[in-house]
Amino acid sequence: RVMKLRSRDQWPGCALMLRFLALALCGVLGARALNNGLARTPTMGWLHWERFMCNLNCQEEPDSCISEQLFMQMADLMVSDGWKDVGYEYLCIDDCWMAPQRDSEDRLQADPQRFPGGIRRLANYVHSKGLKLGIYADVGNKTCAGFPGSFGHYDLDAQTFADWGVDLLKFDGCYCDSINHLENGYKYMSLALNRTGRSIVYSCEWPLYLRPFHKPNYTNIRQYCNHWRNFDDVSDSWQSIKRILDWTSFYQEKIVDVAGPGGWNDPDMLVIGNFGLSWDQQVTQMALWAIMAAPLLMSNDLRQISPQAKALLQNKDVIAINQDPLGKQGYRLRKEDNVEVWERPLSNLAWAVAMRNLQEIGGPYSYTIAVVSLGRGVACNPGCFVTQLLPVKKELGFYEWTSSLKTQINPTGTVLFQLEAARMVQKN
Repeated sequence: RVMKLRSRDQWPGCALMLRFLALALCGVLGARALNNGLARTPTMGWLHWERFMCNLNCQEEPDSCISEQLFMQMADLMVSDGWKDVGYEYLCIDDCWMAPQRDSEDRLQADPQRFPGGIRRLANYVHSKGLKLGIYADVGNKTCAGFPGSFGHYDLDAQTFADWGVDLLKFDGCYCDSINHLENGYKYMSLALNRTGRSIVYSCEWPLYLRPFHKPNYTNIRQYCNHWRNFDDVSDSWQSIKRILDWTSFYQEKIVDVAGPGGWNDPDMLVIGNFGLSWDQQVTQMALWAIMAAPLLMSNDLRQISPQAKALLQNKDVIAINQDPLGKQGYRLRKEDNVEVWERPLSNLAWAVAMRNLQEIGGPYSYTIAVVSLGRGVACNPGCFVTQLLPVKKELGFYEWTSSLKTQINPTGTVLFQLEAARMVQKN
């Protein structure tokens, strides 16, 4: 009997983990990364799932069904509307692209009505735009939506993806019959992808499906995956974003240190520009995904995104924090007075600091924090220049080690700062 280890709408309970030991500024990662030379900074791109899900009805909804047309249109916009220029380079297909059965040679095949040119033609089109193509498969017997899984076909599927010109594989974990199958399948597909000789980013959901049954070994996972999902699928709601942030802070002692160039914790897609988040909540997602060194994979409709959401997603200062080459994931520093303070060490002795208002009632909340408490006490020693990046950019000037930083944060909103060491700024 097939045991479906996890579906998209189930999630395990989680235990509260407080993290007091933080990253040393120049600490050495304890885990060896997957040696494929990829994802040296978090992956950026677009992924269809949250916004378009498994819409197969191309007759009645041709503009929103999972089809060659949808991805070609998104590829065009990623170039013409500036997404590629700021770093969004992977155009990723999620579940529901396949035909219901493999072909006569047992290979996966795209649905011939919705992808008349097949994946190879789509990959060629995407590459002609200077972009890269991501695709989806499943470690188990079936994908989460019931299409053919890769179990028993790992080598064949890896080679098929390479032959098509695929640049990223999202490998889901539905319909496995055992924990060994799950873990060995993720490992085997990693090796199979590397054996093809093609550079293919490997996006795993290994710990997400393992956690209900067994504690994930992140050192092991990092050796096989470029990024990995830990928690529920994101949905277009503030409740979903809060739960992801809460889970991440609860478990940060276990997951923060393992992240770094070549391997990243993946809190799932950016839903900025959709329907469920207020402006302040969209700011919160963008700011905290940058602090968490998260892959920035948008799931929205680039054909009808608002100028405000577009500007937020294309904010070069925030993207620079996310893509910082030091590659240290940030963490929650403290939670007090209805405010969370998160921070992340950056290159050149700089730090990013995010202050999030947990209240969902009232007006802007005034919050003051001693500068000495930020950045392990060294960010502003003896002084630093502070720039507010979100929700609007403001140069706040020079702060001494003994001074305080005061701000106002809207309900459910976040204020994002960058602290640059005075000695470094003066040299420039």
